[in-house]
Amino acid sequence: MSESASSFIVKSQLKARDLEHRKKINFNIGKYNATVPVGKEQFSDVLLAREKAKQVKWKAIEHLDKYLEQFDIETSKRGTKVLWAETAEQALEHVGRICKEKNCRTLVKSKSMVTEEIHLNKFLEKEGIESVETDLGEYIQQLDDEPPYHIVTPAMHKSKEDVAKLFAEKLGTDPAATPEQLTLVAREKLRQKYVQAEVGVTGANFIISDIGGIAVTENEGNARLSCAWPKTHIVIAGIEKVLPSISDLALFWPLLSTFGTGQKVTVYNSIITGPKQANETDGPEEMYVILLDNGRTNLLANAAAREALYCIRCGACLNACPVYKNIGGHTYETTYSGPIGSVITPHLKDMDEYKHLSYASSLCGNCTEVCAVRINLHELLLENRRESVLVGSAGIAERIAWKAWKKASLSRSMMNMSNGKVKNWVVNKMFKSWTRSRSDLNFSQKTFNQMWEEFRSDL
Repeated sequence: MSESASSFIVKSQLKARDLEHRKKINFNIGKYNATVPVGKEQFSDVLLAREKAKQVKWKAIEHLDKYLEQFDIETSKRGTKVLWAETAEQALEHVGRICKEKNCRTLVKSKSMVTEEIHLNKFLEKEGIESVETDLGEYIQQLDDEPPYHIVTPAMHKSKEDVAKLFAEKLGTDPAATPEQLTLVAREKLRQKYVQAEVGVTGANFIISDIGGIAVTENEGNARLSCAWPKTHIVIAGIEKVLPSISDLALFWPLLSTFGTGQKVTVYNSIITGPKQANETDGPEEMYVILLDNGRTNLLANAAAREALYCIRCGACLNACPVYKNIGGHTYETTYSGPIGSVITPHLKDMDEYKHLSYASSLCGNCTEVCAVRINLHELLLENRRESVLVGSAGIAERIAWKAWKKASLSRSMMNMSNGKVKNWVVNKMFKSWTRSRSDLNFSQKTFNQMWEEFRSDL
């Protein structure tokens, strides 16, 4: 068993017993569940909208090379410098070089999961550069020296009392301050950083190929300030973020908003096509776009798992997952948690080290049911399990156990050899790892053949 798997098992067992944690996350997810149906009302046929979005992403991913090249050409026309990064280390090297050229001492950054993926803040800290999270949820997590808990709502696991206590400890505020008061304190602190920062960093919700632009959607306006106020704007985006056309945003922006937060559309939606032009009065003087691979081409090359690249990071699958709701985001110890994280992490990192995540699922299919772009997540989890066995990641005991199970299950004579009591004993006593965190299996006391004969005799 890998170190990651061992840590995951211990932490998940502890967190599953934490009733206070469960209370907080279920409260916040409950509010999400109440608003999403309202957001869906804007679609005359939400299923059709999701299917259309899936087809657009299929087109984008199947022709990814073409659309990335088109984006590079179009955005370069307006002065944007496009940089390619095969690994996280290459992306960090690009950022470090740019910051050094600009004599950067303070950097402001909007919410971006891809910068969490490459551990940008830790890198900048080593370089002596202050990196400030400007999204309120991310700012809270940064103050608490914690990674994001959730793809969309980074501090979902914290109550307002937790945040008040944290602000009191870190910023000297009143421990009894209200959420409104705490927000004003954060706003005042962050506004100073916008003025000081030499560089601003954002992610990209979408890369728009035909116009050479990036689309950013947010609710606080901090991304707009991060990309417009500093003299240098750096975009870091995964290569799978591509949309073929600007017209696709009419579908994807409301879809992301509805499935991400329950809104019809988020408050701020920006399309950025380059640095400040000669006839413009504001914006950055220079703009860089770093296109990150970091394992994504592993998924692209895998025809069975490629569908995972359609993800628009709405977080709906996390909110629907019974496993996530019990063990929380930090237990996964990966950038991307929940069902989508369990699908993509073994491909982005290492199958042998992270294959356990694909088993951390009830396979109830709820993740697939709620996915904004209809990714068959539960099937991809099964595919990961299959691949982990094919590449030899399964242990000897596991392989023997499943071979025995398969042989017995496919043999009617073997299944008829014993009654339910014997089968229960074999499975529940011999395969202890299966029942350690599950209820005992309870086989029927009669075989199918016995019941069939009884049924025929009654006719």
